[in-house]
Amino acid sequence: MSHSLLRGRCPAPVRLRAFFSGVSLIALAPVVPGVACAQTVPQETIVVNGHNDEQGIAPGSTPLTAVQPTSIVSADFIAKNLPASGNYDEAIKFSPSVFDTAPNGPGLAESQNIAIRGFQDGQFNVTFDGIPWGDSNDFTHHTTSYFMAHDLGQITVDRGPGTAATIGNATFGGTVYTLSKAPEDTFSVNPYVSYGSFNTFDAGAELNTGKLNSSGTRIFVDAEALSSDGYLTWEHQRRQNIYGKLVQPIGDNFTFTVVGMYNHVHQNISLGATQAQIGQSGPNYGLSNDPTNQNYYGYNADFIKTNFEYGDLAGSWGNGWSIDSKIYSYAYLHTGLNGEDPNGEYPNLVVTAPGGTQTAGVPGQLLANNYRSIGTITRLTKTLPFGDIQTGLWYDHQTNYRHLKEVVLSNDLVTNYDDGGNSAIGDPGTGAINGIDRDLNQTMQTLQPYLQVNVKPVSGLTLTPGVRYSWFQRDVNAIVNVKYPVSANYSNTFHSWLPSLEGRYEINPHWSAYAQVAKGFLAPNENYFNRADPTSTNYQPETTWNYQIGSTWSKGGLSLALDAYMIDFSNLITAIGSVGGLPIYGNLGGVHYRGVEGEATVPLGEGFSLYANGSVNSALSTASNTWVPNAPKATAAGGLIFSHKGLYASILAKWVGPRYGDTGNSQYLGAFATADISLGVDLDRIMPNAHGAKLKLNIQNITNNTKIINLAGYTVGAGTPLYWTNPGRSVFATVEFKIK
Repeated sequence: MSHSLLRGRCPAPVRLRAFFSGVSLIALAPVVPGVACAQTVPQETIVVNGHNDEQGIAPGSTPLTAVQPTSIVSADFIAKNLPASGNYDEAIKFSPSVFDTAPNGPGLAESQNIAIRGFQDGQFNVTFDGIPWGDSNDFTHHTTSYFMAHDLGQITVDRGPGTAATIGNATFGGTVYTLSKAPEDTFSVNPYVSYGSFNTFDAGAELNTGKLNSSGTRIFVDAEALSSDGYLTWEHQRRQNIYGKLVQPIGDNFTFTVVGMYNHVHQNISLGATQAQIGQSGPNYGLSNDPTNQNYYGYNADFIKTNFEYGDLAGSWGNGWSIDSKIYSYAYLHTGLNGEDPNGEYPNLVVTAPGGTQTAGVPGQLLANNYRSIGTITRLTKTLPFGDIQTGLWYDHQTNYRHLKEVVLSNDLVTNYDDGGNSAIGDPGTGAINGIDRDLNQTMQTLQPYLQVNVKPVSGLTLTPGVRYSWFQRDVNAIVNVKYPVSANYSNTFHSWLPSLEGRYEINPHWSAYAQVAKGFLAPNENYFNRADPTSTNYQPETTWNYQIGSTWSKGGLSLALDAYMIDFSNLITAIGSVGGLPIYGNLGGVHYRGVEGEATVPLGEGFSLYANGSVNSALSTASNTWVPNAPKATAAGGLIFSHKGLYASILAKWVGPRYGDTGNSQYLGAFATADISLGVDLDRIMPNAHGAKLKLNIQNITNNTKIINLAGYTVGAGTPLYWTNPGRSVFATVEFKIK
């Protein structure tokens, strides 16, 4: 998630963000969401010992059972092509219509923007083992704050709203389904270590207990520690993560699963850089080591603790009945500091007493952003001769505390009472109450029941009509409200019926076609109510009607997929300007999203495969015919992959077309391309007694392209544009063992 809003700065309008290896895979439940009409419940992937060089070597593939445009990223691809520090955004960056911004290097800071078809983070879903998660006020995601790449089993990118059974607060822009690895059937210890560019060191160990008893109890635990200086100057990251899963079979037909994940991040992060700073100090300009400067790395730091837990009971009791029921909880606890304007347009002046005069000092902000979600998901299926009936319910209850205070960074964080002395240059503390910019508690509740039916009227044809009801309520109790510093209590409720219809036709065992129409809905962000009278807002929920058709063909390793989409979007709400460095939001009205996407994997023999995908995308305002910010006009990816007898090599390139960083076709950003190389060897397949040793080398951005790729926001003082650049070339080497 971008820190430009988290810090209370003026963001790029598009963000809509808040303050703040040789294995084959099978599924425990039928399939992944969007992959089959009859089942849209994501479960877990189970690693099966063995090798299959023909499985999972491509960056993505569309299954024959898809009912919407879908790309599956396998565990094998993740293990071979991602540096140990990478996160899910790195894994999906080669997918059609996907654009990712990771300016500090792979996984070495939160992704500053992920877009799918021009829909920004917060306008699409991300789930972990089927559980939607995200921020309290704008539905965005912190890519470094939960699971790590080593614990991912599979990722599916659905570029559409899904079926009625696809739960989440922001489904119309698609869903990124992340599935965790599961315990193996045999005992093993798997230590691993990685080192690479930017002084990046990652080490950990994975333990599989194997089957502990006759009932098949299995436990998997993975502990990992990461440290890096980062690509951007003085933007360090320290991260520790532990993940565990217990799978307990109950009889022959039920399984109880318990998962726990705990993560700690300490990072230094900037808000982007001006063109002048990039020109003077280079594309990797970030922070400094000068404690008299507001961009001193010690003054721009995050301390984030997170956890994610769930218990899941899944199985069937005969007569076609099956159930999957989860109870979960996740938390995000964030304390942070930032300079008032790390980009140098705000003077080092503070007021250390109420009504006092300005004196020299380094001004900044101290923030707290803590939230916890508790929820449950229950899905029930009844299989009948004509198909099946699916129904279910998702309920999520999230509480959030947010606090932001003006402080003197150079004087033990004492209160800075400067509440207007520099208003002419956009003092963000203007109007603060005793130095406090915000102090509020909010509660969010989401309720989504659904019902859908899969029917097969003729051989090969499956129709899936369904409907989901989405209800969302936000209650805010503010001692100091955001942007309008008075106390406020308000509640807003939004709801909508979301019908959908999917059809899939199996033309022959190797060729299928599908079509889909579905309504989407997203409640307004909390940011939109930070006004003088938040109890009455004229902002309506964002809504869409999605229309998609596609076809996929697969035989003998050859896989082809083609789709077209048309999305009519109403009430696009985004930032349209700023006052005192804080964004003001407006309704840009309707948007037409249109596009064509294709994906192919072609086996060449002798272990070689050719992969390619491409998209032509359009996201135009119906009122002004201007582009939606940060929506590329096209994307493409491709490369050559070799996987045979324990040896792996790939060269994969991604091209992102031109786009605009701001509304009104302003802040033009040119096209750019990067290419990555991955090399790997499974030593246990070419020499005896290698103890499952694997070596891999990941080289990212081999051409060292460091162009400006994203608008990061604007400075507080003069409203100067801030940018993110592409991180330079990096090299990471990893070795791991598997001791049984």
